[in-house]
Amino acid sequence: MEDQKMENLLNLAVDATPEEREKSLDLETGYDPQEKTWEVIVRYSGSLEEVFALGIRGEELLGGYGILWVPQSLLPAVSNFPQIEYMEKPKRLFFAVNQAKAASCFAGVQEGGLGLSGAGVLVGILDSGIDYFHRDFRNEDGSTRILFLWDQVLEQIYDEAQINEALNAPARGEGQVTVPSVDVSGHGTAVAGIAAGNGRDSGGLYRGAAYGSSLIVVKLGTAQAEGFPRTTQLMRALDFVLKKAVELGRPIAVNISIGNTYGSHDGTSLLETFMDEAAGFGRNVIVVGSGNEGGSAGHASGVLSEGRQAEILVSVAPYETSLSVQLWKAYADQFRVTLVAPSGEQLGPFSETLGPQRYRYRSAQGETRILVYYGKPSPYSRFQEIYLDFIPEQTYIGSGIWRILLEPVKILSGQYDLWLPSHNLLNPSTRFLGASPDTTLTIPSTAGKAITVGAYDPSYQSYAQFSGRGYTRLNQVKPDLAAPGTNITAPAAGGGYERVTGTSFAAPFVTGAAALIMEWGIVKGNDPFLYGEKVKAYLQRGARQLPGFETWPNPQLGDNVIIVSS
Repeated sequence: MEDQKMENLLNLAVDATPEEREKSLDLETGYDPQEKTWEVIVRYSGSLEEVFALGIRGEELLGGYGILWVPQSLLPAVSNFPQIEYMEKPKRLFFAVNQAKAASCFAGVQEGGLGLSGAGVLVGILDSGIDYFHRDFRNEDGSTRILFLWDQVLEQIYDEAQINEALNAPARGEGQVTVPSVDVSGHGTAVAGIAAGNGRDSGGLYRGAAYGSSLIVVKLGTAQAEGFPRTTQLMRALDFVLKKAVELGRPIAVNISIGNTYGSHDGTSLLETFMDEAAGFGRNVIVVGSGNEGGSAGHASGVLSEGRQAEILVSVAPYETSLSVQLWKAYADQFRVTLVAPSGEQLGPFSETLGPQRYRYRSAQGETRILVYYGKPSPYSRFQEIYLDFIPEQTYIGSGIWRILLEPVKILSGQYDLWLPSHNLLNPSTRFLGASPDTTLTIPSTAGKAITVGAYDPSYQSYAQFSGRGYTRLNQVKPDLAAPGTNITAPAAGGGYERVTGTSFAAPFVTGAAALIMEWGIVKGNDPFLYGEKVKAYLQRGARQLPGFETWPNPQLGDNVIIVSS
């Protein structure tokens, strides 16, 4: 079944065998093998009532987007509805983990004449949850600063009164009976503390940026054993916090410290366009970390010219259980794609036809099956994806140096980009040889209306090499700015503090700064329109350049700005 209303990866996943899906890094995500049901993101017009009349469960989100849970046998019927414009499968998301406040300019606005604390502004944290017992998220009287905590794993929303009931229990264990949501990794607790912790557990020493704000927290769901949230859960979480903010009549700064590498990195996926639509709902700012793929060697690129073949080398480490490679190009460009195995065996050239193509390679590690899918442009993008999925017949795929050969046929622009899965999934030795560190932003930090945040090391006033770099594939300047992202002291789940590193922890500095700006503008009445792109502009104007860079904007730190003290 090849359906032009369905993205390439969803078409391939539906066509794949159950064994292929199970062994793939990407294809199984969003599929429930017991129910034989797909979770899909849809963009639609009008109403989904006719779809729901088929007995399909779904959730309508902001801006004409929705999440459906569709039996595989009904996917063609859903696609045939004229109100369904496009469908994508979910992708897995990864947390961007690898004296920051002193390096930032918060002290002056917190303690000086402005006296800003984020009071009256909401901070939304979409992450791994929060340790709501931690004193940094409690008021002086011990009550919570969290208005709502939606635990997607437990499928339960807890309000302020329920959290306070849990806090008033004689012991933590008894309180968790009332509100059993736990931040197992501590990632969300650290992020929330940097953005909005009040520092009560440290006597104010490790106070966050918007320490007087109220919080709305979503613990993102993890449906699979490996514990990775999906893009669908992130979309539902963003929809939830923005609607709550409008319901409460308050501005909100939302932090997203999570992302993945799958996509064209140009802002055109349904997740990215949904975020752009959501940015216009109510009075909000959406902040996203640029990810930690800058030093992972997971991106290769070049420009193909007539008469010259290009060769991309992929080093595959021993004991790699699966691998995928995305190749993105302009649909107008035509070139042949051939895969050469470590033994020298040639697979292809691949046929430019819809539907999966299958190749086999035998090596000392056993047999490797390669699924190839030639995509078509979508209604929202003129670019073409060629997707390669390496699947082991036994346990491991063939290791060694694989070569991807690109032979030009008819070239207009010639630009091509390839991405591997997130480094979280791969052996460190699995990488492109001759990789490009640019365009390593994770998705959804490529969304145009988001404030995309890179990381720098405040101790050395230097760029953090792990930080995802711009620009986007269409050369839009990203990241928008950078913030401290190394050795940051943040609240730890269970109490106390810990040191953390990554763009996950650079983003909440900007989220907190946005909350302070909105307090000054909206809450204090200085500028009732100070939200969205206007906050981004104010942040960029108020920050300064990092030493050592001659050209601004640049792919590392963005548009001529960085948040540092003056």
